[in-house]
Amino acid sequence: MSQISELHRIELNTLKKFVNICEKHHIKYFLIGGSLLGAIRHNGFIPWDDDVDIGMRRDEYDRFSSIAPALLQNEHYFIQTADTDPNFAFSYMKMIDTDTYIEERNNVNDARKGVFVDIFPFDKVPRQPEIRRAVYSRFRYFDTRILLRLGYNIIETPFRKDPETNDLNHYMSVAKLKEKRENIMRLYNKEPFHHYKNYASQYAYDKEVLNQAEISELITHPFEDIQVKIPEAYDRILTRMYDDYMTLPPERDQKEKHVDVLIVNGKQID
Repeated sequence: MSQISELHRIELNTLKKFVNICEKHHIKYFLIGGSLLGAIRHNGFIPWDDDVDIGMRRDEYDRFSSIAPALLQNEHYFIQTADTDPNFAFSYMKMIDTDTYIEERNNVNDARKGVFVDIFPFDKVPRQPEIRRAVYSRFRYFDTRILLRLGYNIIETPFRKDPETNDLNHYMSVAKLKEKRENIMRLYNKEPFHHYKNYASQYAYDKEVLNQAEISELITHPFEDIQVKIPEAYDRILTRMYDDYMTLPPERDQKEKHVDVLIVNGKQID
């Protein structure tokens, strides 16, 4: 079995476990990004895509993160967050298969590693572009410093050459930096706003801002051999993100981006 095939097998099993928990506990989720594109264009994985992306409104995300660790304590899964793994720098959650180990391309750090699915919280944001820019700028400020402090230096950032010797945040604990970043993300969740942002998105700011209908109105769609939830407005969302999303990219771009080394139950998969 090829490395990408084995990755897809393990990721699909992890996704099945995730979906099972969500369905049993009435927690809403939806596929986003490349996984949403794969569901629509391929009825499953994009053949060369090596990760799974899931979105959840913040309240659903919190419910899942509060109950999943106990439900999985006797199984080979670990819920990795900024709190459960002190060396984990990102602002979202990973559900990791602990029977596996991976080394990600251009990402060397001390966080726990294994085949995973990414789970992203969507937080409320105001409508005004100038306020969005200001808040996002503060998020990026703390996010960048956490990445640097935890050794994620390979990630491009405007602060890479800044030794931070005169920056008070240099002396702040990583836990405090994570707390400040989290507070920024949650800033407007009690407000009557109708737009939600994936702060950790790899895309341009507005491409993963969903309105109330886009994030709430979900349908069931095939993904490989299971049924998953996706936004009913998938066409509008995918067009916003990828333009002509049904057209395949050039062959030179059809390659996996993340995993360099994959080990499953002690055996390396090439």
